[in-house]
Amino acid sequence: MWQKPQRLWCVVRALIDFDDIAYEEHADLLYDLAGQMVAHLTSYLGEDAAVRNVLQSNQRRLAEFIHAQMDSHRWEKASGYEVEVRKGFTELKSCAFTAAADAPISDFRQPVEEKSRIGQMGFGGFQRCLYRLQKFQSDTERKLAVILDRDAQKWFRPALGQFQIYYKSGVDHREYQPDFVAEAAENIYLLETNARNELNSAEVQAKKDAAVEWGRHASEHALRNGAKPWRYLLIPHDVVAENMSLSGLSSHFGVGWQGV
Repeated sequence: MWQKPQRLWCVVRALIDFDDIAYEEHADLLYDLAGQMVAHLTSYLGEDAAVRNVLQSNQRRLAEFIHAQMDSHRWEKASGYEVEVRKGFTELKSCAFTAAADAPISDFRQPVEEKSRIGQMGFGGFQRCLYRLQKFQSDTERKLAVILDRDAQKWFRPALGQFQIYYKSGVDHREYQPDFVAEAAENIYLLETNARNELNSAEVQAKKDAAVEWGRHASEHALRNGAKPWRYLLIPHDVVAENMSLSGLSSHFGVGWQGV
């Protein structure tokens, strides 16, 4: 009879051929995953000879399947970034909105009774926004816009590609698009609101880490050239109220850096 350790090693041996798997660090995990694969094969093949034949004939294919599953659950933390500052500013990206031709522009200061419709509405009436019209995905974002239009010197909701901040999501590198950018007397802010139960999720934390690292380099460049440092705010959606201040939000929810 082909012993269990031999079955497991047949799979593990194929797994450690992948360059991104370190056997010494993850041996327990590899044997656990190999054991799950062997148990699955045994559940419907039954006979020892049949399981042995499948493992020996298809060990590379089985390892590729396990590796793909591992890769989809992998998160990487960058050990460093290559920073290149080509210029101290970028032009605002154009924003395109979809709305019905006869839809009115809503005053962003007025509460919306049917909050489920907010994502379909266009808002205006801003005093300090760099765009004439904006769209919001939630009433939280509308309330935060009220705070920024009162407390910030200028603000806007950035279009994709405005800042080129990237984070790792599974096997992909995605661009992070903060909810808001605002300039105040002492700092320039990147602001993000999230549901409280999602704040510690892997994706939210990956976005935060990428933004904090980007802001550190941006602050260093800004301070060397007489400009304002950046600050990142990660704000629970259920705390935002129109009577709050930008400085208060910064004190409570600022993350990572404030100046350098």
